[in-house]
Amino acid sequence: MDKIKILIVEDESIVALDINRSLKLLGFDIVANAKNYEQALDYVANKPIDIILMDINLKNSQDGIQAAIDIKNRRDIPIIFLTAYSDDATIDRALECDPIGFLVKPFKKEELNSTIKIAIKKMTNTKVEKVNSNMQHIYDRYYYESSTSMLYYDDLPIKLSKTEKSFLTLLVEHKGRIVTFEYIENYIWPDKAVSNSTTRSLIHRFRCKTDPNFIQTITGCGCRLV
Repeated sequence: MDKIKILIVEDESIVALDINRSLKLLGFDIVANAKNYEQALDYVANKPIDIILMDINLKNSQDGIQAAIDIKNRRDIPIIFLTAYSDDATIDRALECDPIGFLVKPFKKEELNSTIKIAIKKMTNTKVEKVNSNMQHIYDRYYYESSTSMLYYDDLPIKLSKTEKSFLTLLVEHKGRIVTFEYIENYIWPDKAVSNSTTRSLIHRFRCKTDPNFIQTITGCGCRLV
């Protein structure tokens, strides 16, 4: 099993360093330490992350709760809130983000470990639910929902055009096998002639919305879902 990748969002350097050390001792992989709202959202957009440790009381532009809300609108990543305060108003506001748990500072390494293990358990259960539903795991953290031809990254739907959905369905039906460019053209545009550039443009658009390694292109032949 790959190491769990954790993003720390904490603006106090000493606290962040202590958490970093504890996570390393526990065998987790630290993606980065974001010091503010902007850095947190940037890492979420560009890095593979399994769990986020989020300080509620971030300073500057936005606090940790707002960061969590905006992250949840982009990706479904389990969030553990870190706080030096446990007042009801703060907790009630944070609960709106559906966090996996809370850790009140200062906390022990054992508390950190047990809370992360609960998050991992939830992640595992979510994946099992997907397997037992119409969700088909097709690549890395991407899932295909057959009844709607929808593509998901974890629980986040990826917006595809009608043509892109047809292209995805074709690749899923032939997963692991090469689908020729001619076959793609006849499948998606059965009633009209299209140029090779049209097919290349479709593949390029699809790649821009997913992992570049999602599709393997065989020069002069076709492509396949890896």
